[in-house]
Amino acid sequence: MISKKIVTLFLFLLATLFSFSQEKFTISGTVTDSNSNETLIGVNVTIPELKTGIPTNEYGFYSLTLPKGIYKIQITYLGYQTIEETINLKQNTKKNYNLISNETVLQEVVIIDNSNKTTIRKPEMSVNKLSISTIKRMPVIFGEVDIIKSLLLLPGVSNAGEGASGFNVRGGGADQNLILLDEATIFNSSHVFGFFSVFNPDAIKDLKLYKGGIPARYGGRASSVLDIYQKDGSSKGFHVNGGIGLITSKILVEGPIVKDKGSFLIGGRSSYAHLFLKLSEKQKDNTAYFYDLNTKLSYKLNPNNNLYLSGYFGRDVFSISKSFTNTYGNSTLNLRWNHLFSEKLFSNLSLIYSDYYYGLDLDFVGFKWDSGIKNYNIKYDFKNYISDKFKLNYGVNGIYYNFNPGTIKPSNSDSGINYNQLDKKQAFEPALYINAEQEISKKISLSYGLRYSLFYRLGQSTVNFYADNNPVTFNSDIQIYESATPIGTKFYNKNKVIQSYNNLEPRFTAGYQLNENQSIKASYNRIAQYLQLVSNTSSPTPLDVWTPSDNYIKPQIADQVALGYFRNFKENRYSLEVETYYKKIQNRLDYIDGANLVANNAVEQVILNGQLRSYGLEIMLRKNEGKLNGWISYTISKSEQQTSGRTPQETGINSGNWYSSAYDKLHNFAATGSYNLNKKWSFGSNFIFQTGQPVTYPNGKYEYLGVSIPSFGLRNENRLPAFHHLDISATLTPHKNDKRSWKSEWVFSIYNVYNRKNAASITFRQNTDTGNNEAVKTSIFGVVPAVSYNFKF
Repeated sequence: MISKKIVTLFLFLLATLFSFSQEKFTISGTVTDSNSNETLIGVNVTIPELKTGIPTNEYGFYSLTLPKGIYKIQITYLGYQTIEETINLKQNTKKNYNLISNETVLQEVVIIDNSNKTTIRKPEMSVNKLSISTIKRMPVIFGEVDIIKSLLLLPGVSNAGEGASGFNVRGGGADQNLILLDEATIFNSSHVFGFFSVFNPDAIKDLKLYKGGIPARYGGRASSVLDIYQKDGSSKGFHVNGGIGLITSKILVEGPIVKDKGSFLIGGRSSYAHLFLKLSEKQKDNTAYFYDLNTKLSYKLNPNNNLYLSGYFGRDVFSISKSFTNTYGNSTLNLRWNHLFSEKLFSNLSLIYSDYYYGLDLDFVGFKWDSGIKNYNIKYDFKNYISDKFKLNYGVNGIYYNFNPGTIKPSNSDSGINYNQLDKKQAFEPALYINAEQEISKKISLSYGLRYSLFYRLGQSTVNFYADNNPVTFNSDIQIYESATPIGTKFYNKNKVIQSYNNLEPRFTAGYQLNENQSIKASYNRIAQYLQLVSNTSSPTPLDVWTPSDNYIKPQIADQVALGYFRNFKENRYSLEVETYYKKIQNRLDYIDGANLVANNAVEQVILNGQLRSYGLEIMLRKNEGKLNGWISYTISKSEQQTSGRTPQETGINSGNWYSSAYDKLHNFAATGSYNLNKKWSFGSNFIFQTGQPVTYPNGKYEYLGVSIPSFGLRNENRLPAFHHLDISATLTPHKNDKRSWKSEWVFSIYNVYNRKNAASITFRQNTDTGNNEAVKTSIFGVVPAVSYNFKF
């Protein structure tokens, strides 16, 4: 018996040594669009007989290391013809592929959306990818394709309703989402207070939303990461895309700088609804519009080196009779260098600048306000394709922040306003990470990593000191929290460390493949968020101010676990994803009653530290192929906050009990579909249902000097009515498109078909005639028809 065991062990070791001693070679390269030379992200490069493969990275690069031999290689990507060919791998091989778009070869309009099928083998979960072609088939308000609005159709994603900016992921706040455009941070993702997103869809190449299982290369936000990449531009020929709508128009031009080596892209978009206001005598002095600009330059120095320079600039302007003017927007710039050290080691070095500006000019009182946040980021990332079963990602980055909470100055010589500069704040956030993807066996795959982040709150600024180190006091006589009076101050010179933090942030995802079409996955991630959005509204507004963690405002620490079941069936025509999650966030901010956040130089005096927890179940059923395709998603979830008293005498918020957060939505149902009738007509529809937003209503009233004043109940114990609407669209593509280079389409849409008057808010007031208190519902949209004309050549 012992001799048999020894022989068995010897044979096992011999087989293992033989497998490692097999001669192996690497095939690597890039995958591009044959029409434009645009690199393609997430293309599946697979070897079916070995049941192995890899997607291309953010720059279209792939690398596979295999034993010497003859294989069939398969290149597949949504909207493109599949490439299959036989390779004889007997040395390291560089092989680039150009994919042909289905637009030029499709004879019958049948969508094959297999890129949307659920990933069974890869240790990736809580991730949603949306192609731009899918987003453009969705009907939206005013006929304007909107990336942020499309996210609301995904499980676990909601927002505060119509006209609300940002989005909420798994019960977290909009400020807990890291939004990246070509790696640069976008602090406000909305135009016109939430009606449109800042992303021009014609300029976007790829987007991915991470709700959990977040890779270690990302950090700084507690709930999610939305990673968006712009197109590179065509290096083969000049192309123009554009669109004319009722509210906005856009144009995008791309072409070669040096054919097949360098390219440019420039896109502009603007609204012009304010021009119609000029036709009204009452509104002719009012203005409300936005504009944005996307740019990108790409140049291939040689096969191993590429340079990219990309930027974004956007502004919103809102003015009433020239006496009130509000201007805000984002600016970003990113210089990147891709370098291929070898067929197995890819690197990217980025220098990034990001700026969010907010300005307010009240001419009738001679008041001007400027605020914003700037950051400067350097990051160096590496991807090492060690083998077809083991890959490493690692890198470092450092971000320097400059916060301007507010500059107040007179806007004219007659103003009674005195110049005042709120204390500017600086901070530095370095981090390093390593993340591995490993296939343990044919059934088990892992992704695991560690991020080590640091944060330094820096001078030049004055810091207040308080008795017992408490900037907020509790008045036990009247049972309310009040701002404490500082007992002293200290000025910190420039770059002097005021407070520092450091955190280890482990990440782990495991997948177990039940069979070819089913798997179960589990994940855990911890993320530290060092920037806080000072806002007591359920939806971010341009006036909200970002502030760094310091000795009073501690970083948020988010821990999330998730478990999921994934399945493709009916030969990949359908996909099912089911996930359950639990997330807990330490040091989530809440505010004392009556907190004043505007122009507050001591915001710590109105802030309370609490915690947030959210948990739920998400289900998504997707149809991937055929003339009719789309998905249905449903989420049942709970999001709660708790702000306990620091001593037994303190009440905390709601007596220290858990209460619904501003982002709590028990039910969230969405359905979207597109139907391609023929080459001329296609149709789309969306339906959304969400539980109403938590709010606080009065539970009584009292009289004071003859005026009826409402008294309010517990925080967030009431809700707005349920939110829902149905949208439809029809796209007409003329037959003459087939015979000329100018291609066009007409898009007709109706938002909120059955004219649902969703409540954006409910306010309470005293009726001047009856003296009774009354509730007043504010709705933003009813039914909204729209038409737009899109073209390209």
